[in-house]
Amino acid sequence: NNANDPWSSWNVGKSGNWDNGNAVDSWATKPESAAGQRNSASNNWEAAAAFGHPQAYQGPAADDDDWDDDWDDPKSTSPSYLGYKETEASEAGGVQRGNSRGAAMKLPLNKFPGFAKPGMEQYLLAKQLTKPKEKIPIIIGDYGPMWVYPTSTFDCVVADPKKGSKMYGLKSYIEYQLTCTNTNRSVNHRYKHFDWLYERLLVKFGLAIPIPSLPDKQVTGRFEEEFIKMRMERLQAWMTRMCRHPVVSESEVFQQFLNFRDEKEWKTGKRKAEKDETVGVLIFSTMEPEAPDLDMVEIEQKCDAVGRFTKAMDDGVKELLTVGQEHWKRCTGPLPKEYQKIGKALQSLALVFSTSGYQGESDLNGAITEAGKTYEEIATLVADQPKKDLHFLMETNHEYKGFLGCFPDIIGAHKGAIEKVKESDKLVATSKITPQDKQNMVKRVSTMAYALQAEMNHFHSNRIYDYNSVIRLYLEQQAQFYETIAQKLRQALSRFPVM
Repeated sequence: NNANDPWSSWNVGKSGNWDNGNAVDSWATKPESAAGQRNSASNNWEAAAAFGHPQAYQGPAADDDDWDDDWDDPKSTSPSYLGYKETEASEAGGVQRGNSRGAAMKLPLNKFPGFAKPGMEQYLLAKQLTKPKEKIPIIIGDYGPMWVYPTSTFDCVVADPKKGSKMYGLKSYIEYQLTCTNTNRSVNHRYKHFDWLYERLLVKFGLAIPIPSLPDKQVTGRFEEEFIKMRMERLQAWMTRMCRHPVVSESEVFQQFLNFRDEKEWKTGKRKAEKDETVGVLIFSTMEPEAPDLDMVEIEQKCDAVGRFTKAMDDGVKELLTVGQEHWKRCTGPLPKEYQKIGKALQSLALVFSTSGYQGESDLNGAITEAGKTYEEIATLVADQPKKDLHFLMETNHEYKGFLGCFPDIIGAHKGAIEKVKESDKLVATSKITPQDKQNMVKRVSTMAYALQAEMNHFHSNRIYDYNSVIRLYLEQQAQFYETIAQKLRQALSRFPVM
């Protein structure tokens, strides 16, 4: 029953295109001291804010004329609004989507500048990189390279889902209200608008920053209250994660998504974002490390270290998801039934005892009956408990599974750049490039390495905070759960006469 087992159809099998490597590297595992990491309201697990489920993207509308029609039609099926069916795939030369469903359309990333394989040369071998207006500085902090965090942070509250319709009621949709905590201004967005933002962020930052996918699209039950509530929670989680990232949150496309003032401004910003040419590998041309260039040996070592750690973490996260899924099924299925059977058996025994006619056993019979009822109450507690603790542990792991699914292509892009530099000596020898071209290549690969380290420091800082929070919550709730059961058992025990 998928309603009782939200993770019944998760695919937690092998990873996709990971490079071989099984040692967990200790590089950059310490948290950074950036203040912006710790103050997100949705990291308050006491408030039970569930993180989002990364899922496959369905493909954008062809153009503005289809904007209001194309994205409302569901493109694939899923087993139920609580179930997910995923396969893991990577597109050659493109950014991995993390997960994709059986019938899902893949985003044709090669139609965007910088994403096809020749795109690497666009960055490495360009005689003169166009200086974009945007600048992404990288500084050296206490734990190595890091992004520059804004002096003030913000979150975005997703709330107030409302059903709307168009085409004289032939098509319906749900619209959500988004309110930034730093401006208190609200804008309204439909799911397809979130989908559009996800596509733009992926195309722009996907080779440098893991962009988790959105909650899944849905064929049936799209307007059921429980599905709408769950989707809103997961959109909230996705937006919170984007708001926490110092580069993504400050980007023009993200700010425009949150702060447009009317329909005209929205469409103007949308078209501008879609014409942005600083995408794919060219995003590195906006990055300016405030540090000396790295040598190729160190660059390759850093890249391999990230690959080993993220691969090992991916395996660990999936193992915990598998165990958690099995435990969820047991807690909501056979385990409560076992307690119910004990409870009914005790009450049946007390009923048999009461037919003896012996007056001196009434206290015992009553105590056995209450003990049976206690076990039935415990059965209910066992069935309800996963929603209070395991749910959040699973949500966090599934979110990180989505993040980690992005890394094979990020690592692949960096390894591809490293290989290009290794080939540069032959190109110089055959006069295909100049020694200055090679020097530029090394400098640009060094920039990529600094970006990878900055992103990993951000990733590690969030990871340490998130897992500390969610595992503490899990243990606290488990302790309270067993204390409640122990209290009920002691109350049942106190009813038995002392002989």
